[in-house]
Formats: sequence, structure tokens, C-alpha cells
Amino acid sequence: MKTHNFSIEFFPPKTEDGTQKLRATRAKLAELDPKYFSVTFGAGGTTQQGTLDTVVEIRKEGFDAAPHLSCVGGSKDSIRQILKTYQEHDIRRLVALRGDLPSGYGMGGEFRYANELVEFIRAETGDWFHIEVAAYPEMHPQAKSPQDDLNNFVRKVKAGANAAITQYFYNADAYFQFVENAHKAGVDVPIVAGVMPITNSSQLMRFSEMCGAEIPRWVRLKLASFGDDSASIKAFGLDVVTQMCERLLAGGAPGLHFYSLNQAAATTEIWKRLLA
Repeated sequence: MKTHNFSIEFFPPKTEDGTQKLRATRAKLAELDPKYFSVTFGAGGTTQQGTLDTVVEIRKEGFDAAPHLSCVGGSKDSIRQILKTYQEHDIRRLVALRGDLPSGYGMGGEFRYANELVEFIRAETGDWFHIEVAAYPEMHPQAKSPQDDLNNFVRKVKAGANAAITQYFYNADAYFQFVENAHKAGVDVPIVAGVMPITNSSQLMRFSEMCGAEIPRWVRLKLASFGDDSASIKAFGLDVVTQMCERLLAGGAPGLHFYSLNQAAATTEIWKRLLA
């Protein structure tokens, strides 16, 4: 397992209660000794202060932390200031994204795409940051075609990214095909598989509808058959996701990035099963 890159993602809490709960969750997940924790932001780069506060706290606890940085609506001056702040706190890792557009928002700001953000980070800070970018094995929901999406990914890597994290998926073949296509296009950075534990079927359906992640028909039908039986949903989810992770690692995935949703139980259980 130590030869693989395992990481865990949080979202910044918006309340004091949420902050306390995340600290408790983080303490449990820290026992797994992940390579780093990443922290997201809201649509249009909102909650950036919460992102900073959370990563600074994680760093003080002795763990590597990677803030997500969105360029949507950002100016070069505002991004430059954020980068400077992260450098002052000795943050060495970033997840650079275009970010989701807020409702009713046009393509404003000085950056249009993530590759422009990556280029700017490199121009401003050299090799200070280890930069992760996003990859979409099942295609970004706003891409024109799979080839167009792959071309966008290649541009981000050529702009200076060190590695990539995929959107979550439940079809390992989609991941392997994407990696193969990326390699053929000249990409040689690690492409870490994003993993979403299944704990709540209605929540999963909602998330997947928004981000374009496909839930295989047999998984959807099985989840629907459980109704409100949350224990069965969680047990089934653990089996499905663990088996997929085993296949991903056996097939050469350099690591797994767990979308924890600020919960510890499912990620911990999957992790332990993989270690068994």
C-alpha cells in the first residue's frame, strides 16, 4: 500500500459544529496515514477562506494539505495573493481547477480554463507547488466529445501539472481506457483514481447527475431494491467500491483519492479491506 498514493478529500465546514465534526473525522482518518488531505471550495471559488483555514489547521497537525484552487471569476491579482498566502503557510501542494460555474454565471474573469491557471501558477511560483489537476474518465459533462475532453486534459498536463485526480466513477474499464488514451497522447504523469464510497443512494444519484458520473444499471437497481434500508445500502456499497479499488490497484492505478464527504467510516473500512 505504501507504494500507492492514497489521499483523502474534505470540504470546508461552514459552521462551528461542522468544524468540530471535521476535526473528529480527520483524527480518525489520520490514523490511516494518508499521503495528504485535500480541501475543496464552493462554486465560483467561494469558501476560499474556509479552505485556507482548514488546510492551515491540517498543516499544524503535521499532515500535508492540498487546497483546491479555482480560477472561475478570479483575477490574476486575486490568484497571485492566494498563492502568496499559501506559500507563507508552507503549503506545497495544490489542486488546480477551473471550478464549477455558479448559477447564472458567464465565463467572466481573467482565466477561462484550468490550463491557464496551471500556467499562471508556474509562472508566478516556479516549482514551489506540486500541482494536481482533474481528469474525467467518463468525460466532463460540459465537454463536446471524449476527444475534446482528452485534449483539454493534455493541455493541463503540458501547462505544468505534476499529477491528476479523476472524477469518481464505478466502471474501472472507463478509467483504464482513459489512462491508455492519455498515455498515447503523451501524458506521463500519475493519474490517481477518485473514489466515492457509497453510503446514501439518493445523495449519490444527485451528485452523479450533477457531475456526469455514471452509476451502472445493476448498481442503481440494487440500491433501489434496498429502499430505506441504510445498513444494506452501506454494506453493498462497501463491497462494490472495495472490489473496484482492488481491480484498479491490480491494474496499475498509482493510487486512490477518497471523496470522504467529511465522514470517516466508509473510507476507513474500504482502506482496511484493501490492506487485508
